[in-house]
Amino acid sequence: MLFTPLQIGALTLPNRIILAPLTRTRADAGHMPNDLMAQYYAQRASGGLLITECTMVAPHTSAFINEPGIYNDAQIAAWKRVTDAVHAKGGRIFMQIWHAGRAAHPDMNDGAPTVSSSATAIEGEANTPKGKVPQAVPQALKAEDIPAIVAAYAQGAKNAMAAGFDGVEVHGANGYLIDQFLRDTPNQRTDSYGGALENRARFLMEVLTAVTAAIGADKVGLRLSPLNSYNSMKDSDPLALIGFLADTLNAFKLAYLHVMRADFFGVQKGDVMAVAREKYKGVLVGNMGYTADEAEAAITAGKLDAVAFGTAFLANPDLPARIRAKAALNAPDPSTFYTPGAKGYTDYPAMAA
Repeated sequence: MLFTPLQIGALTLPNRIILAPLTRTRADAGHMPNDLMAQYYAQRASGGLLITECTMVAPHTSAFINEPGIYNDAQIAAWKRVTDAVHAKGGRIFMQIWHAGRAAHPDMNDGAPTVSSSATAIEGEANTPKGKVPQAVPQALKAEDIPAIVAAYAQGAKNAMAAGFDGVEVHGANGYLIDQFLRDTPNQRTDSYGGALENRARFLMEVLTAVTAAIGADKVGLRLSPLNSYNSMKDSDPLALIGFLADTLNAFKLAYLHVMRADFFGVQKGDVMAVAREKYKGVLVGNMGYTADEAEAAITAGKLDAVAFGTAFLANPDLPARIRAKAALNAPDPSTFYTPGAKGYTDYPAMAA
């Protein structure tokens, strides 16, 4: 089943092996994509779909220093080299559009304050150009400030299409801005964006409404992580959260819903995939730690429609061919996940012919 075609929105994928969005911090100064990134994505073009690393929809929202952006004309032009390289290899690529919210830090953003659903900081320290510093307490967004951020997502989606992408994935996961509204530990609001599930989901729904209006729902995916405690995230009832969202999202007729099934740190547990499958009527993509055999079994059983592979695809540019051949996989090297240059990025070998 991994090698049967899949229709997502306007695209037909030749297989169901997806490159998960992976932060790699290889962008140049000014959050500029570059030729090394074009090589990296083009190497992986045999995947059914490639999803880029999280990409900034607005300036002064950096959480990683060297992540890319999509908010100016120079970035659009630079991304065009990436999409051209992928398309030249016959691939398909979505951009993950993203606002870091409180995960950004003033020291990475010319002193600009961070924002979130509420004035609650991430625990611990942030890595900045000045070294490790305490995480910043964000400003709670005023209701009147939210439409401008919604508009930035829509413009980011338009810019992605201008750069030649086949669509976008809205990043609603891993403790970034949308997730900071969705989950009830960081979201302490008492207005129409806090409290009840429908209120906490309001910002996401406004973003999706704007993005789908901008480029068409058939070119829009969404990623969620109801269990993941990364970035000091927690929800009192993650199964209710994913159930409500999966049901509500049906009205949008998105290209797909992409769900992370677990918590990086094992703090929160629950079968969110089963709830998502029960409620969501569209294409469901699973992610986090699937082996090829487990992915095959889950798709065959109808539990999922596709699987996004992260570190396995990072370390194996020809992952679909290796899965088909039942060949051994290169081991990923975590020490080079976020370091500059080609080492651990574009130098993983393909299978011997």
